[in-house]
Amino acid sequence: MSTQSRMNVAKLAPELFHAVVELEDAVRKSGFDAQLLHLVRLRASQINGCTYCVDLHVKESLADEVNPMILHHVAVWRESSLFDDRTRAALEWTESVTLVAQTGIPDAAFAAVRAVFSEAEIAQLTIAISMINVWNRIAVSSRQQHPVPSKPAAKARPA
Repeated sequence: MSTQSRMNVAKLAPELFHAVVELEDAVRKSGFDAQLLHLVRLRASQINGCTYCVDLHVKESLADEVNPMILHHVAVWRESSLFDDRTRAALEWTESVTLVAQTGIPDAAFAAVRAVFSEAEIAQLTIAISMINVWNRIAVSSRQQHPVPSKPAAKARPA
């Protein structure tokens, strides 16, 4: 696959892009648990194959002091002991909503979120998941590139 960017959506459709940014700002200001938002965004980005968003959300998570071990385990959350019931339900809901064409949003996934979140929180979570899916689709379809760091100088090994 080519790694060359296809288009700059923000420049080509500024009014629409601005509307997406406004909704994202509303999600960020909603008061929903910030760490859960980081994990949900990361998981959806992994599923959608959005390297730009995975890179961004790992960096944002680390800046907000999310435990790096938790970030390493997001892709394998079902097998990890690091996640509580609330986080597991949020990640399961993320997968169901992100993969809606395959999952059809199973009743079991809804029951899991309903057991640990209020209806208002489920609505906020669903909108947050929908937003990261919008961003993933914009970034993947336009082939937005994640920054590539320059190689660090080799460390000298003690003799």
